[in-house]
Amino acid sequence: MRLLSRILKVDVQKGETLKRLVSESLRTYASRYVVAFICMAIVAGCTAMSAWIMRDLINGVFQNRDFGLAVWFGITVFSVFVIKGVAAYLSNVILARIGNAIVAAQQQRIFRHLLGQGVDFYQQHASADLVTRVTHNAQAARDVLQNIVTTVGRDLLTVAGLIAVMLISDPLMFIVSGAVMPVAVYGVNRLRRRVRRLAQSEFLSLSSMVAVVQETVQGVRIVKSFGMEERMQARMDETIDAVRQRADKIATLGARTAPLMETLGGLAISAAIVYGAWRVIHQGVDAGAFFAFVTALLLAYDPAKRLARLGVEVEKGLVGVRLMYELLDTEPTLKEKPDAKPLAVEAGTVAFENVTFGYRGDEPVLRDLSFIAAGGKTTALVGPSGGGKSTIISLVQRFFDVSQGAVKVDGQDVRDVTVASLRGAMAFVSQDVFLFQGTVRENIVVGRPGASEEDIVAAARAAHAHDFITGLPDGYETAIGEHGQGLSGGQRQRVAIARAILKNAPIMLLDEATSALDSESEFEVQRALDELMTGRTSLVIAHRLSTVMNADRILVIEGGRVVETGTHAELIARNGLYAHYVSIQFGDRSDAAE
Repeated sequence: MRLLSRILKVDVQKGETLKRLVSESLRTYASRYVVAFICMAIVAGCTAMSAWIMRDLINGVFQNRDFGLAVWFGITVFSVFVIKGVAAYLSNVILARIGNAIVAAQQQRIFRHLLGQGVDFYQQHASADLVTRVTHNAQAARDVLQNIVTTVGRDLLTVAGLIAVMLISDPLMFIVSGAVMPVAVYGVNRLRRRVRRLAQSEFLSLSSMVAVVQETVQGVRIVKSFGMEERMQARMDETIDAVRQRADKIATLGARTAPLMETLGGLAISAAIVYGAWRVIHQGVDAGAFFAFVTALLLAYDPAKRLARLGVEVEKGLVGVRLMYELLDTEPTLKEKPDAKPLAVEAGTVAFENVTFGYRGDEPVLRDLSFIAAGGKTTALVGPSGGGKSTIISLVQRFFDVSQGAVKVDGQDVRDVTVASLRGAMAFVSQDVFLFQGTVRENIVVGRPGASEEDIVAAARAAHAHDFITGLPDGYETAIGEHGQGLSGGQRQRVAIARAILKNAPIMLLDEATSALDSESEFEVQRALDELMTGRTSLVIAHRLSTVMNADRILVIEGGRVVETGTHAELIARNGLYAHYVSIQFGDRSDAAE
């Protein structure tokens, strides 16, 4: 492996990346690589034999005028080329399948690693960058390995065999023709260093291109509404042009190996012909050896060119491989303890004990926050935007870990239980509804895979969604687009509520769950939610205070602290911040109190 890094002239960091990639691949696909190498060795041997035959062909057939020997040579050459073709076919198929398996395995590995990351990871990384790494970097891993294996296994063995033929045929002529090699190595190394810098920039430009496409697709309504088509097209044109320019530069640099090798190769071949002919004519050297040497030199030319390009191609691919491993080596910020036990839910009481939390080192969003959401009761969180209400919901599900204090469910710290059991005990409905590409049924059954048809329909009815679903072209089998395209905002929210109802979890987390519904639908769904929340622990965020007036307890959150707590009637009587909110929404607090 160290020898390979030296041959390719990669630096220490890339040498370690290459070592890791090759070792992982060889360990997984060792048996198939062995078969491919055997096939490539056969190809190399057949190529060398093709050159070696020329010696006996010239001396035995043309000088001795032996036609029978010519027929034998013809059959031999035909057999050699048939064997070579079959071996080349097998090696190409095997290596192609290994390459495809590597891409699939790395893409699965990257995606599995992404799923294991916490929510904060996605807040720190652009989605376009992650998409590019899943696609481009996995392919880069395949390309690097394929280039190394095919070039080393086929071309290096071929060149080695042909060099052996040349050395045996005429060692002195080999030294004369090989004098150009140092110049070729120097020129290719200079090109390789320039390709390394451009490959990094090309990846960044590809990520920018994906980002522009994503923003346009996801924000198409805003793009259309504000007439941003020309601006988005200009951004895309600029990004595409940047990718094209870098790709052109890399292609230009890579192509420079061709005139370099053509010139030096032509010099080597012409020198060998002139010098060899002089030796045959004036020194009486064996003509067959001369023709075998020239044939070997000509046959070695193409694989030698590919070997010269190997460093350039590998240098380009290693940029993507390094970025892939950089992502795979990112440790999840949220780790499950080795001795974590499943959450045991009894009453379902949620407690915040002196919790302080801030995002990515920013100012704390929650400051020494303490409260108890009693099991089987509904606790409402109200207050101004930015006060920390949604953060509370996130911490209950352990999307983040608290900086200080603890979040507990039935006395169990959420950091001490398995993540799957914690989130499995909760159903979450957000105001930012997300639906997956697929059918309506598939989006509802996310709440409980394997649910019966009766349960799915019952959940949809409870969410006031069954009627509009049956009115869709294919009913529950209607395919919906990305982010629920094809459904209205209210319809998407009712599907999300049906999903939560079907899950039938002991703890309900509702973040403005009815915000996108019209008044009639909101009334029906609120009745369904009221029924669903009966006997369950429910944490409800609401800006429409009408939806939380019947809550068992209302917490007024401001500046990351609980500033008021009580029932609706108690808070109205206190005439504090909550009463102020009520007066803003309803005008007359006495009417609201009734």
